[in-house]
Amino acid sequence: MEGGAVSEKQASSYRYWVREATADATPLPVPKMLSTEDLSNIPSQPSLGSVWNRAGTWEEKNLNTWATDRIKELLSSVGCLGFSNGKAEVTEVSRCTGDAFLVTVRNKKRVGYTFEITIEVKGEWTVGNEKRKIKGHLGIPELSYGELDELQMKVKLEDDKDLPQQYKHCICQDLNLFLQPVREKLLQFEQELRER
Repeated sequence: MEGGAVSEKQASSYRYWVREATADATPLPVPKMLSTEDLSNIPSQPSLGSVWNRAGTWEEKNLNTWATDRIKELLSSVGCLGFSNGKAEVTEVSRCTGDAFLVTVRNKKRVGYTFEITIEVKGEWTVGNEKRKIKGHLGIPELSYGELDELQMKVKLEDDKDLPQQYKHCICQDLNLFLQPVREKLLQFEQELRER
């Protein structure tokens, strides 16, 4: 070790990652093909979600198509409501946009959705001494999972230019009574979503 030279043994005494076999190293395990008997002896855990995700770590499933169709079907079945000066019925769900999903996280199932909905209604009211046919929209600007108690609906009448303001107000109040049956149908939707 003259002149500060380091011996070769000292220079190679430390290695960050050893890949070469040494006498004291543990041998690598030899792969073994499992027989059908070996496979049948492995305890299986019931898991949610796909077969490939047996650990249930994370899996998200898009339910948009099913949810959109089911919401439209349920809300279209609300039917007709009678009021003191008239009656109205749901004719169609003209808009239903948003997302619905099922997520499996740590082998626990979680569901959720957010939607915007427009429901078309038509009816007949007594305005003064005559019966008037009225059309309108019930808008639900924000519909989210678990928030149906706070559900709000906006009522808008079509072709109401010649309708006196006092009647507009009464008709809008009447149409707001659709909120409860709509909420009940959406509760049914949430229940069905949780059971998927």
